[in-house]
Amino acid sequence: MTGYREIAPPRVLHPVVACLWEHRGRASEQRVIPDACVDLIWRDGRLVVVGADTGPVMFAPTGDGEPVTGIRLRPGAAGSVLGLPASEVRDARVPVLDLWSEAASVLSEELGSATPQRRLELLAGAVERRQGEADALVVAASHRLAAPDARVALVASGLGVSERHLHRRTAAAIGYGPKMLARVARLRRLIAFSQRSDALPLAERAGAAGYASQAHMSDEVRRLTGLTPVRFLEDATLTAA
Repeated sequence: MTGYREIAPPRVLHPVVACLWEHRGRASEQRVIPDACVDLIWRDGRLVVVGADTGPVMFAPTGDGEPVTGIRLRPGAAGSVLGLPASEVRDARVPVLDLWSEAASVLSEELGSATPQRRLELLAGAVERRQGEADALVVAASHRLAAPDARVALVASGLGVSERHLHRRTAAAIGYGPKMLARVARLRRLIAFSQRSDALPLAERAGAAGYASQAHMSDEVRRLTGLTPVRFLEDATLTAA
């Protein structure tokens, strides 16, 4: 079997884990776009934290054909699970050995000798032992910022905090502030609208997703994906978040 697949996490991890995932048979570069998530990835014999990205990233093919295995933390959970402000790993790939030291060393040895299925179980067990919790304020902000007409100032006010306080909390829990989170949410809405069988013309999709204009949408899609909207939406897919 080749391709990418997502697996639902154990129930106990639902508050902090969006999914476990596996990618087999990668023969070419893979484009990854911002999704407000942080992943722990086993790839080429190394376990790394992939911090929240603010732009497109191209992953090269794996060297030995082994499947890439990962666990995706929900927006708002990364800081607690990692044990440091998520902003410290923003746009970065950090060896887990640098963060969890001895525990990561044991985990890496186990992952190296495990079957692909067992690797998924090991990653889930490692995250569960961290006993992390999602930041409730950030989770609430994420849900409110998912609305097409959401404004950061109004979301902060509605949650009873200042914009500065909300920025600090989201940066610590996700890796970047609420304005970036709103941009990611807008892109995800555009993808969702574009995957419908009755998809509207692109200009109307831009308005429905919350962009001020088609030009605004084009500029944002290029910044976040590195592609034009037409090229990007040809094969864009939503991942769990």
